[in-house]
Amino acid sequence: MSDTLDLGALQSLLERVRGLKIACVGDLMLDRYVYGEVSRISPEAPIPVLRAARTVAMPGGIGNVARNIAALGGVARLGAVVGDDAAGAELTALIAAEPRIEDALTRPAQAATIVKTRFVSAGQQLLRLDDEAAPVSIDSSDAFTGASVYLLSDYAKGVVGDELIASALTAAQTSGAPIVVDPKGRDFARYGAVDVIKPNGSELAGATGLQVGTDAEVETALEALLAATTAKAVIVTRAGKGMSLARRGQPVKHFPGRAREVFDVSGAGDTCLAAIGLALGAGAPLETAVEFAILASGVVVGKAGTAVVTPAELIEAELGQHATAAVAKVTPLDELAAEVEAWRRQGLKVGFTNGCFDILHRGHVAYLAQARSWCDRLVVALNTDASVRRLKGEGRPVNDLDSRAVVIGGLASVDRVTSFDDPTPVALIERLRPDVLIKGSDYTREGVVGGDLVESWGGEVRLADFKDGYSTTRTIEKMTTGSQQ
Repeated sequence: MSDTLDLGALQSLLERVRGLKIACVGDLMLDRYVYGEVSRISPEAPIPVLRAARTVAMPGGIGNVARNIAALGGVARLGAVVGDDAAGAELTALIAAEPRIEDALTRPAQAATIVKTRFVSAGQQLLRLDDEAAPVSIDSSDAFTGASVYLLSDYAKGVVGDELIASALTAAQTSGAPIVVDPKGRDFARYGAVDVIKPNGSELAGATGLQVGTDAEVETALEALLAATTAKAVIVTRAGKGMSLARRGQPVKHFPGRAREVFDVSGAGDTCLAAIGLALGAGAPLETAVEFAILASGVVVGKAGTAVVTPAELIEAELGQHATAAVAKVTPLDELAAEVEAWRRQGLKVGFTNGCFDILHRGHVAYLAQARSWCDRLVVALNTDASVRRLKGEGRPVNDLDSRAVVIGGLASVDRVTSFDDPTPVALIERLRPDVLIKGSDYTREGVVGGDLVESWGGEVRLADFKDGYSTTRTIEKMTTGSQQ
């Protein structure tokens, strides 16, 4: 993920979205999944015979947007139509069971609930059966009450009509809440001066009549869509290619997707809409909202059915991404030497430090951050496990070399990690020829091993501060004795 939403920023954002009230208005439906096994073909026609094993039902459409808002810690105020029928009663009960969804539903007499039933075997959808009724509009004024953001989910079932759009624009003018629309159809101009329109690639192509296969084609289509509407911004979702953001008077920005195993894309757009809405409600810029939505959508497509994503799953996904990046920083010496030489040719200042870094603590983080401030690229050399034992005695290290390398590599201040087994890192320093050699302030300049070498080729030796009260030895003592620092 980019610098605007690293792990710390993600955790901060998840804290800020907690308790935010988001208006979720649009087409509501009941999503049913019939799961079973196919073991034969029907003798009546060349079709599979599904032996049903279980049925799962959940709110779909704008109901799934509301579920995602609630799952991420927000409060969804759900404005939609529910039918006066058995499916409507089932849908109402499902919504009532969600403690963070507020019921602002309209229940017109004789209205029928939209039901989508999917038949699934071995993870594959065999058939979807849609049971739809005549469109019914709603009075949305109650749904917008007290909301930080208005989300309009248009499935072209009739709820998101001109009257509702006008009501949303009027309410937004009074409250200052942004409006985000998940559109349908070809006429996006009818949504008016909303803050964001969020089509997918095929919807953008349909609305503009343009190709959207490449970044350049997407840019042209987005510019055409902004010219044809009064929307302030457009975010197009592009499946595995990520998302693209267009704002008036600014260049289009492309955000790459995340490599994830796709199990089921049902409802991924709903998760994306919910994530964008929550991020904007928390005061995040559009770029952060897009990255938040990419992360959330990437998690939800790995689940079966119309699913939601939780804060814990987002953090786990981001940690996994960091772990992958951290592993990539762990570099064999020959490869590292070539990289360092390439950095030097680019005019970059290379820093070098070394140590055991057994149990990472606050002092280490501050030390490495200061070291990185003195150079353009920072290399950290770790003592091997055998080397740590020789220095620290039996029982050390607590964490093996591979674990220590990945943890250190996970820090933004560290560019590359390598290791050495010799009593000192002199041979490593000679091979890499760093421009800055960094050690802790508990050393003297004269006591820094390799300092004379570095200065001999025009480099410098710097001593970084250590935070008082932090050390691996004291951390281990605290863990083993339970004493408090």
